[in-house]
Amino acid sequence: MYQQSKKLLKEQGLAASKKLGQNFLVHRHTAKRIVDYAELSKQDTVLEIGVGLGALTRPLAEAAGQVIGLEADSGIIRLHEEQQGGPEHPDGLPENVQLLHQDVLKANYEELVQRCHGKKLKIIANLPYSISSPFLFQLIEHHEQIDFAVVMLQKEVAQRLLAQPGTKEYGVPTVLLRTVATVKMLMSVGPEEFHPRPKIDSAVIRISFSPLSERAVGAFDHNLLKIVVNSTFGQRRKTLLNGLASSGLLSKDVLRECILQAELLPSVRAEQLALEEFIRLTQVITKHKNQ
Repeated sequence: MYQQSKKLLKEQGLAASKKLGQNFLVHRHTAKRIVDYAELSKQDTVLEIGVGLGALTRPLAEAAGQVIGLEADSGIIRLHEEQQGGPEHPDGLPENVQLLHQDVLKANYEELVQRCHGKKLKIIANLPYSISSPFLFQLIEHHEQIDFAVVMLQKEVAQRLLAQPGTKEYGVPTVLLRTVATVKMLMSVGPEEFHPRPKIDSAVIRISFSPLSERAVGAFDHNLLKIVVNSTFGQRRKTLLNGLASSGLLSKDVLRECILQAELLPSVRAEQLALEEFIRLTQVITKHKNQ
């Protein structure tokens, strides 16, 4: 498949775009495993981000009722359109695949839900490395419209999302994603699985969206939590109090009192706090702001 992919791109006058961060998945067995992890049925409409050469698209079309593929590269769209069209084009994409020339970072999620017959999105993505972080924050923002996402990204990014408090990998996306979803590591993928070969390893994760139960943690202000998390992780070497003071939410003396009321120490650092502790601190700050 590696040589076939190179040949196909050359014949079409195309090349992997560094600007778009393209590393095309070329091994069919890996693509099939990723699709199997999505556990799709013929009643499902699935959204694929980054169609590439169709390595994931074809097994997705076999597993799901419909595939809607978002692709930012007009050359890739043209390649597939020229190959589509019945039995005389055996390498074309199946008829239940609809391609959209669109950058996912500019996508309207309400429109995507409508295309998926009003159902929550089931997302499969071999993400360009360059958009991994903004895409993850986009998923957090639109979590209410998403069922799950099976995503391939840099292995180090996957490890950050699975990190525990007290580690250097633990950070803003780790905490914020856990407020709306659970993350599971599915498999590692080596550089030899792609064309061109990246210099780093990749990983496939499943992100299942289900907001935290308010019975377990109590109600909290999600927007305020984002401010708390971003301000305290923004300067990791600072103490919790000094990081929080940079947010401008309240005076430093009041924030010190908030931290103590949340049963935390002003001298700890953000990376030492579990999600539940961030939530408890946010709840206390909310009370003080409302007084």
